[in-house]
Amino acid sequence: MYTVYGMSSSGNCYKVKLLLTQLGERFEWIEVDTLKKETRTPEFLKLNPNGKIPLLRLEDGRLLPESNAILCYLAEGSAYQPQDRWSRAEVLQWLFWEQYSHEPYIATARFIRHFLKNPDEPTLAQKTERGYQALAVMEERLSKRTFFVCETYTIADMSLYAYTHVAEQGGFDLARFGAVRTWLARVAAQPRHLPLRW
Repeated sequence: MYTVYGMSSSGNCYKVKLLLTQLGERFEWIEVDTLKKETRTPEFLKLNPNGKIPLLRLEDGRLLPESNAILCYLAEGSAYQPQDRWSRAEVLQWLFWEQYSHEPYIATARFIRHFLKNPDEPTLAQKTERGYQALAVMEERLSKRTFFVCETYTIADMSLYAYTHVAEQGGFDLARFGAVRTWLARVAAQPRHLPLRW
């Protein structure tokens, strides 16, 4: 059985929980609160010297950090990871894009507004602007297709869904992103979808 060290309110941790649930895998969840600096304790740093969650422990004791690397590992051989070489590369493209051009803005704005409750944070305006740019990229892609890659629900969708479906907590108005909203509903309708619990 897998063990996941994660925080329930984290989108990066949620995406791992979502995939495991949709795969029908049994797993143990160990709650780690980054707000209480629990990832910076000597005990946790022995597990992941980078002090980040999520962290996946395999049955043999090996540890795998980084949410999208975990998605790739868990999805191997499943319907959520394409077998075609080009499609797999496209999945990776969107996973990399999510971590570099989406999560740093949409997730950070959510953290500032929803958790810190600090709308006067000096960096928030820039985070918001870049977040809207990311949503516009998603809107363009989804205006022409059902899912992000090969017209099939994949880990690319799971990764981008995690923070997009709570983007309004970061002050983002999704009303003007019709294709994104339709896609969010499509993802939520997938079998064994994990309900929002945070």
